Amino acid sequence: MQQAQIEAAPLPGINTIGTDAIGAALRGGLRDFRRAPQYGLFFSLIYVLGGWIIWSVYAASGQEWWLIPVIVGFPILAPFAAVGLYEVSRRLEAGERLDWRGVLGVVFSQKDRQVPSMAMVILLLFMFWVFVAHTIFALFMGLSAMTNVTSSLQILSEGNGPVMLLAGTLVGGGFAAVLFSVSVIGLPLILDREVDFITAMIHSVQAVLANIGPMIAWGVTIAALLFIGMVPMFLGLFIVLPVLGHASWHMYRRLVG
Repeated sequence: MQQAQIEAAPLPGINTIGTDAIGAALRGGLRDFRRAPQYGLFFSLIYVLGGWIIWSVYAASGQEWWLIPVIVGFPILAPFAAVGLYEVSRRLEAGERLDWRGVLGVVFSQKDRQVPSMAMVILLLFMFWVFVAHTIFALFMGLSAMTNVTSSLQILSEGNGPVMLLAGTLVGGGFAAVLFSVSVIGLPLILDREVDFITAMIHSVQAVLANIGPMIAWGVTIAALLFIGMVPMFLGLFIVLPVLGHASWHMYRRLVG
């Protein structure tokens, strides 16, 4: 009966919020993380391990500088990490029981819904961004050798290096902005209701356009906190990712009626 009601539910309305919603969402995210830290640490571990693997691969090949476009593009992947955390926050909000079987069961059940389609969009955009980053480097730096961290930093700070970094950061920011616009409401919406991913993305963009100032501030906040979390060998993500994941659910609740 409850599932039928969820499937029949129309798209939620879009509210107008202020920048004060950012602080409220972050406080809600921190509160949820404190109430159920084991789930946040579990889902964060996947991304921390992924960061270590990426670092090891580039370090072994002497191409550490490629961590720059990966780090710039990392916020593109962050919304996908939040799916399990959305479910934890939803259960806490509804007063439902929290257990591993229930939370992971909901996450795995998404394979038959719209989350895989949204995930494919996110991953394809991230892969395209890495390709664009290679192209930007080739255009500005040509055949410059990048053999180790010391020479990489020196090359990036001389000649066309600073311009290349600026161009890459702007383009990467554009990619992140597009993904943020389609996923900030899109991902929690397809978890919360039976909505196709295209409709969810369109509704998400509409919510962003209706709250452009607060959403820009929210996107900058997410990117800044993620970068801070990645600095100490990705270890900060153990705290940043779960807090942001839970906070994103609270922001979703504030944005939709």
